[in-house]
Amino acid sequence: MLMAIKPRNLIGFFFGIPFIWIGCDHFIRPEIFDPIVPNYLGFPRFWTLASGVIEILLGLGIMLPPSRRLTARFLTVFLVFVYLANLNMWLNDIPFNAIVLSQNGHITRLVVQLVLICIGLWLAELIGGNTSRELKAEGK
Repeated sequence: MLMAIKPRNLIGFFFGIPFIWIGCDHFIRPEIFDPIVPNYLGFPRFWTLASGVIEILLGLGIMLPPSRRLTARFLTVFLVFVYLANLNMWLNDIPFNAIVLSQNGHITRLVVQLVLICIGLWLAELIGGNTSRELKAEGK
């Protein structure tokens, strides 16, 4: 007998893959991430490697149903803070991997970030209708 696949499990699994991949990329090619770290933070390599570790851990956590709800909350906060690097790129015309985004490119990046934040909130069961916890409370 096949078990039904819950949408949050499926989306959580596939949502985690790029975070793990990009997190690993922070260690493989840190030199492309260092320039986008805002100057006021200092120590760009530290922040590049630290954010790589965090992305890997959050990617793994979001894939696992028992840790997904809590991990998604941390991931949502992380996505808000990591946007500071993207905003720094936008305001200071900093290239990423030798590419300077156009105004439309930065706006698209912002919209993508907002969509990722919304998915994180949904995986955290903070938005998006009745969660299993709410359905149990209602006796359904």
